[in-house]
Amino acid sequence: MDRLYMRHSTDKQTNLRQRHHLEPYLAEKAPVYEDPATSSRLHPRKRPGFQRLLDEAAVGDVVRLADAARLFRSVQDVLDVRDVLRRRGLHLRIASGAWSGMDLTSEDPMTKLFVTMLAGVLEFQRDMISENTKDGVAAARSAGKVLGRPNRLSREQADAVVAAYDNDGVAVKALARQYGVDPKVIRRVLDSAQVRQTPGGLPQLQEESAAEESPVPETATAAAADPVVSIDVPGLLAEQLQGAADVAVREALDGGRSIRRGQGYSLRVAAPLSIHRAALQACAALGAEGAAPAGRKAYRVYADRIENTCRSTAVLME
Repeated sequence: MDRLYMRHSTDKQTNLRQRHHLEPYLAEKAPVYEDPATSSRLHPRKRPGFQRLLDEAAVGDVVRLADAARLFRSVQDVLDVRDVLRRRGLHLRIASGAWSGMDLTSEDPMTKLFVTMLAGVLEFQRDMISENTKDGVAAARSAGKVLGRPNRLSREQADAVVAAYDNDGVAVKALARQYGVDPKVIRRVLDSAQVRQTPGGLPQLQEESAAEESPVPETATAAAADPVVSIDVPGLLAEQLQGAADVAVREALDGGRSIRRGQGYSLRVAAPLSIHRAALQACAALGAEGAAPAGRKAYRVYADRIENTCRSTAVLME
């Protein structure tokens, strides 16, 4: 089955050219997965449209692109995506350019050579665009042009924010609500005035930082209460958890070992039980009703493995 992927960088661009190259497959009603207004800087695995394609694809399906730049930005992007597609038994074909008609997931030596060349060319193009952009910015600045986004607050408003924070102790979030801006704007103003580093402002900063941190799973201080165990995380979940907000979960996955299982794989992770529970919670959306069948199955398998490990650990501790 053909699955079509499209992406454009800003909301002012369209996918008309991509649709033109993929017209034969669109005429056959092949499913389309899009990431509109999505920068190529965002890794393919973190793009919602491409992730949905991976969740719904079956072994043997063909992922088709209008051109390579829709999916890849760098050598690492090419190698990462190719590895993921190969593990899942998927094929990758590009409709236009020198690589058209070639299955980029093939393992023959010629394809490997072409993939490496493609990755190098794409990264070179991006580097040239970046270099030209920097040259243009430098030329504009030398000509006296003001670059960047305009300030959200006027000079008078910024002075009032600093005074309210430093003299009256008004909280950052309260100031943000008052001026209708994001708290980050208020913090930049305060940092520019260096008032958040004063002794009077430090306790409040610490209190705000603690309140704004994302909650993390509660771990036991005693090893006996939260033992380190090895549990195999299904590959589908491991890939989803690469972007997990919990740093401890990401670090545990980074130390995992890949275990091949037919067309798929698992990641053997040695970590405290609390970390495994946090990882399961982080990918709860994959196990929710209405999610892709593959995701629900992977979530259920991981949940069962955690539960069985908990039982075994409890028996050993008795």
